[in-house]
Amino acid sequence: MTTANTKTPSLKTENTVWHNQQISKSQRAELKQQKPALLWYTGLSGSGKSTVANAVDALLFKLGCHSYLLDGDNVRHGLNGDLGFSDEARIENIRRISEVAKLFLDAGLVVSTAFISPFASDRALAKAKLEDGEFIEVFIDTPISVCEQRDPKGLYKKSRAGEIKDFTGIDSTYDVPTAPQIHVKTDTQSVEQCAEQIVGYLMAQGFISKADLS
Repeated sequence: MTTANTKTPSLKTENTVWHNQQISKSQRAELKQQKPALLWYTGLSGSGKSTVANAVDALLFKLGCHSYLLDGDNVRHGLNGDLGFSDEARIENIRRISEVAKLFLDAGLVVSTAFISPFASDRALAKAKLEDGEFIEVFIDTPISVCEQRDPKGLYKKSRAGEIKDFTGIDSTYDVPTAPQIHVKTDTQSVEQCAEQIVGYLMAQGFISKADLS
């Protein structure tokens, strides 16, 4: 497990008070006829996190579920556009998205986050923010050799050439999940098979209603 030396930022300013909302999370979830859940996709760059997460989100939509996908690259275009890729910046990146995801869960949604999230300690912190059972770690397990062959953004090539520093799997650590709730292998499974496995888990655990996926 990797732990970076960084100070936890202040989570509130002076003279702020938490206001309880009139409508609860359980009421919002009951209206949607589902249980809030956070599908936390983690894996190396090029493993297929965003592709699988998008396929799952589309399948959930087809089934009439209320869901939303927070993609790592997309979030860095806005909310986290001020962050780099040092260990400290990666930790803050995950902290922010954890807080955003928690708000989406409060709205009763099934949320997906597709980030490398390389540090096990950060994934544990994200889990700790939620109620028991809401955090579902989805390990997109793809050998780095396959990821490097795919290299959809050309990042491995740039990293090998020394043009990118702190690249996960090359010169920055990736803590492999030891006990993920869902384990998929995109080098041997199709995107459709991965998506059906993940949605099947949500059905089996009672987060969404059981339905025919065919």
